[in-house]
Amino acid sequence: MKFTTTICTFVLSTTTLLAQNSQINKSNEIVEKSIQAQGGKKLLENIKTLYTKSETVMDGRNVFWITKEMEPNKGSFEIEYQGRIVYKSFYDGKIGYDVVNGQKTVADQEQFKDKNYRNQIINSLDYIDTSLYTLEFIGEEKANNKDCYKIKATLSNGKVTYLYYDKTSNLLAKSEVVKNPEKNSFSTVLYDDYKKFGDLTYETKQTFVSEDGNQVAKIVDLYYNKKISEKDFK
Repeated sequence: MKFTTTICTFVLSTTTLLAQNSQINKSNEIVEKSIQAQGGKKLLENIKTLYTKSETVMDGRNVFWITKEMEPNKGSFEIEYQGRIVYKSFYDGKIGYDVVNGQKTVADQEQFKDKNYRNQIINSLDYIDTSLYTLEFIGEEKANNKDCYKIKATLSNGKVTYLYYDKTSNLLAKSEVVKNPEKNSFSTVLYDDYKKFGDLTYETKQTFVSEDGNQVAKIVDLYYNKKISEKDFK
């Protein structure tokens, strides 16, 4: 009887393990197809800096959001209003800062805690890095008016993100970061209007979903591997 029980336990454990491996393989396959749709792994790995300028509306005013990134984890975010930078936040690779009216102060480091878990500028490459993320295929689901594959991506620090990939284009259609698992609270972003910038395919419209009203940002300029240097993060 004990021998039979041991065999049953072994079979069940093996079946579970195979199912888990199948989910991981399925997830990796979906993300890798997305990487290919964006321009291919070689291209994305060779992107060492990335600049985007997006138009949006804040408090009834037309403003621009400017982001600059440098591999592996340096980044800056600026708000431009009427040709003037009214706010800047940046991370120099170790510490995050705020700059308001020309005054630089150390920022709340909590908002930069995920920076230490980035190796690449393009997120898809980090998703398939097993030292950073564990992927799980959840199933198929409608998201952003598209038929999508849903993947659960768990960062090594415990952060959970749900990724929705368009089954037709293979591109990311929606992401949800779990803010409070107990309250089922999410930070949701929709991705639309993918366009080519050189060899890179990138979304030009991001919708930040909120109960207080969605905010839409549309990219008006994007370039990579030029015009960004270390001084942008000082």
